[in-house]
Amino acid sequence: MFRFLNQPYPSEDSPGRELQKAAFIGLFVGLFLWVFQPFGINNWDTPNKDLKIAGFGAVTFIVTAFNFIVWRRLFPKPFSEERWTVGREIIFVIANILLIAITNQFYLGTLLGATGHRGIGWFGTILITFSVGIFPVVGLVSLNYIRQLKKYSQAAAKLPIHSVSADDQLVEKELEAEVIRQPAHLLTLVADNEKDNLILSANDLLYIESSDNYCTVVYFKKDQIVKPLLRSSLSRLEKQIAQLHIVRCHRSYVVNLNRVERVTGNAQGYKLHILGGQFQIPVARQYNETLVAELKAL
Repeated sequence: MFRFLNQPYPSEDSPGRELQKAAFIGLFVGLFLWVFQPFGINNWDTPNKDLKIAGFGAVTFIVTAFNFIVWRRLFPKPFSEERWTVGREIIFVIANILLIAITNQFYLGTLLGATGHRGIGWFGTILITFSVGIFPVVGLVSLNYIRQLKKYSQAAAKLPIHSVSADDQLVEKELEAEVIRQPAHLLTLVADNEKDNLILSANDLLYIESSDNYCTVVYFKKDQIVKPLLRSSLSRLEKQIAQLHIVRCHRSYVVNLNRVERVTGNAQGYKLHILGGQFQIPVARQYNETLVAELKAL
């Protein structure tokens, strides 16, 4: 069970998609309360009853949109895909449900005003919300995990890979002979200050990784892997690379697809394996189509 809860789970999504999810959840809550009118709502004798019921959906939308969008932007590291798991997703969704219950309880108190109400109370509301929400949340998250894992695992197995494997000496020798016969394609990467630069062969580049205001360039130099830093954004360096099959695959990575030996998939998407799996580069979903097209063109 603990192993399953620690499995990677997709976290990153566009604000637009998150807003759509929040709108759907808010609409569902509003329609559910309007149709079934539980918790004594059917006994309300109040003007603009339908509008007030719709307010529960609006409160749900605001709370969910804040949780899904704002928290992820304020604290990006805890929500990064490198750390996000099935267990964290379940806890996060349940916390959102509980917060919806609490805020709607405040909203209900505002509607009833000084007359108050003798309902199930705060503790009862939270307990019922948790009891009702826990099973569908665990079920839906688990089903989505299985669906995403199956999708990317099967798709990764079908991708053609024509790479330079570090363990395949014959292929390595053929590559070296080809490099000798043809002029080397050189990359010149220039830092923000326009003074620091790095010149290397395109064949030697493995990948580039961004971190804050710096980029780590990982490449071969005299049969050794080196990782110099350049003060630059990844977007700036990407514009300086005009080489086929050296592509952006993630907001933090540019990768040389000629060095990719294997592609695997998990619930978060594709993983590119370099040097026998020594380096595993994630692929953001927004780059899936570009990556697949480039791999097929190799």
